[in-house]
Amino acid sequence: MTAVRLGPRSVATLVVTGVVGLVAFGWPFITPATSAVGAHSQDAPWLFAGLLLLLVAVVAAAISEAGLGPKAVAMLGVLAATGAALRPIGAGTAGIEPMFFLMVLSGRVLGPGFGFALGSTTMFASALLTGGVGPWMPFQMMAMGWFTMGAGLLPARFRGRAEIRLLALYGFVAAFAYGTAMNLAGWPFLGALASNIAFVVGDPVSVNLARFVAYCLATSLGWDLGRAVCTVVLTFLLGPAVLRALRRATRRARFETAVTFEPR
Repeated sequence: MTAVRLGPRSVATLVVTGVVGLVAFGWPFITPATSAVGAHSQDAPWLFAGLLLLLVAVVAAAISEAGLGPKAVAMLGVLAATGAALRPIGAGTAGIEPMFFLMVLSGRVLGPGFGFALGSTTMFASALLTGGVGPWMPFQMMAMGWFTMGAGLLPARFRGRAEIRLLALYGFVAAFAYGTAMNLAGWPFLGALASNIAFVVGDPVSVNLARFVAYCLATSLGWDLGRAVCTVVLTFLLGPAVLRALRRATRRARFETAVTFEPR
């Protein structure tokens, strides 16, 4: 049972948002040197940040219209608050971020629609909690929405130990994917600060891609590895218990049952 069953309109909104999000993250590799975006490489991340924030709001509205009832909203609030509280625990400590394992398990149990809403809401709440509000925040919200939604799209037939191994593998790979996406969000800002690994407007895609790989290896490999290992370890240690608790709460909530009030 999922907390939100997505209709055609919500799915279409998610797909369009995903395409625009990919453009927002990957624009350094797809825009020609003569384009207006390429000519304003220092401004583009700000413009895309505003666009992504609007898109996340549109997706949230579409998911809400699809059936995000009061019980699902309550579950969303509890999990988002828990995730936001977990994020500062490992701040500044080699990528130890326990929030990611909770997002994987929540997305798995509650489905992709709820997962996207939970991931983006959690990142927004944690940014407010830690003072991490900036042009990077909409990129974090979009990336975390994808991260959590992906867990809800994993094959449902896996259960028991096979499910835990699947979630651990997904968490490991997705943790690196999240870090890479966030590198893309900040990399164009480098400019002349690091000429050997900075984005250069007009250079061939292969050259910029090599610089980006070098940037990732030099700046975030250790952090991403710590995040991935932390997610895997917590999934194996706490995953079975957390999955049981989430599924028990989901069954008791009976999200698909409408709330009605009878006269006294």
